[in-house]
Amino acid sequence: MAKTSMIERNNKRKRLAKKFKPQRTRLKAIAADRALPPEDRFAARLKLAELPRNSSPTRIRNRCDLTGRPRGYYRKLRMSRIALRELGSQGLIPGMVKSSW
Repeated sequence: MAKTSMIERNNKRKRLAKKFKPQRTRLKAIAADRALPPEDRFAARLKLAELPRNSSPTRIRNRCDLTGRPRGYYRKLRMSRIALRELGSQGLIPGMVKSSW
């Protein structure tokens, strides 16, 4: 089980990214538009830099929904390999059987 503080920090980053997404996309569009004057584009870049660092979606870490583990994460299942194996062994995942030889 991951530290609760790390899980909460990641949840805070998700909330911030969701909150600032419209503002961030608008500023990025302005900064990337080559038809606008360079002063406006530079001003948009400065405004983008003033946004909270944790509001960037790049800073969000994929974590297991069950345990909070950051490594060995399957995106499709939204869980770690260890949690997947435990659920598979218990027979809670349809069609999955633990292999043994």
